[in-house]
Amino acid sequence: MELLKAVNITKTFAQHKALNNVNVTVPEGSIYGLLGPNGAGKTTLIRIINNIIAPDSGEILFKGEKLKQFHTGQIGYLPEERGLYKKMKVGEQSLYLAQLKGLSHKEALRRLKYWFEKFEIQGWWNRKVEELSKGMQQKIQFIITVIHDPKLMIFDEPFSGFDPINVNMLKEEILELRDKGATIIFSTHNMASVEELCDHISLVNKANIILEGSVKTIKQAYKSNAFEIKIRGLQSALKESLNGTFTITSMKNEDDTTIASIQISENHNVNDLLQNLIPLGQIQAVNEIIPNMNDIFIQQVNLSNDNSNKE
Repeated sequence: MELLKAVNITKTFAQHKALNNVNVTVPEGSIYGLLGPNGAGKTTLIRIINNIIAPDSGEILFKGEKLKQFHTGQIGYLPEERGLYKKMKVGEQSLYLAQLKGLSHKEALRRLKYWFEKFEIQGWWNRKVEELSKGMQQKIQFIITVIHDPKLMIFDEPFSGFDPINVNMLKEEILELRDKGATIIFSTHNMASVEELCDHISLVNKANIILEGSVKTIKQAYKSNAFEIKIRGLQSALKESLNGTFTITSMKNEDDTTIASIQISENHNVNDLLQNLIPLGQIQAVNEIIPNMNDIFIQQVNLSNDNSNKE
């Protein structure tokens, strides 16, 4: 079942259309990637989901009900623009923000102690926010986002300011939250993180959804019948054997092994390729080339822009 559904959402600012009849369905207990280039409309949609702004038309459904102000208490939002009070002490501010989420002072203290110990940041409690690095401040804001166990968590570029070790730590926490039942909307430009974390995605470009579905299904849909092969043999023999039947898109030698990427036409399959390779030498590996999300992202955004320019 879906936790959140955006139905025909349209939003215009002055003469700029930020969202154009956008539909998004976020399955419960999943990590949903909301992707797109800068200015595509992602942040506008996130603000509508958080009841910060209202759509011109369309509606947001939360667990089947039309989104109301009280639903925001079940949402945790980590915005891309950070907003801690620089002069306040970390502990004082964390308590204040946790109680704004509806927690009692006692419960807020208990949960903050758990998270501060988990992140090994107990020593930060009495330090002012301005004394912390950007990454340290990000940890505090992450804790405040999840402290009240919201049903829906929205992370907008959550890894900004983190070194690789802390990025991995935060990824593990996000996956653990998902495994415990949380539903997460995850917005980022880092396509490698999308492949690691996201179950489903929507790709937004120029106010429109141009691609949506499960990450696995999308990657399978955009594969191009290409394979990487490793074979003990000479490049010249490989070229002669495949010439006119298959397309070699790249090739290199490593010691006595040839590694080549080969495109197979619609009229042939991998068995045909193997029949051509077997007489040439010892085949060490044949792997289908599956496009990554970064390649698909660039391809679809460029295609969308080209079509938009033609209109």
